[in-house]
Amino acid sequence: METLTGRLTADAKVSVVNNDKKVVNFSIAMNDSYRSNGETVRTTTYVDCAYWINEGVGEYLKKGLIVTLFGRLGSRAWLDKDGNPQSAITLNTSRIIFVGGGASENNEAAAKKEGKKQTAKAGADDDDLPF
Repeated sequence: METLTGRLTADAKVSVVNNDKKVVNFSIAMNDSYRSNGETVRTTTYVDCAYWINEGVGEYLKKGLIVTLFGRLGSRAWLDKDGNPQSAITLNTSRIIFVGGGASENNEAAAKKEGKKQTAKAGADDDDLPF
């Protein structure tokens, strides 16, 4: 199980797969910096995420929101329209913690709906989930 913290790059999208399963898809950006030859070098890593547990969480995952995610890392590779190889890091997300940032009204609404517990866990009953 991996833990990643990052900022959503766009609003999450809920999709239907195989005519019955819903998945929340979103992407996060993780920033890092280090010093090289006396200069600060900033890097950003993008991770595509899929959350299968509760599609209701998708309405709270808005661009700019900072989240901590738990799940299994993977990767995918493909050829773009010009035949060039492309790849992406992926996270099959099993738990989401809302950290902050983004549109404050959405964060406040999510926090109110969640109560004191601000996470969504895999394997929990729908009645136990905060959304």
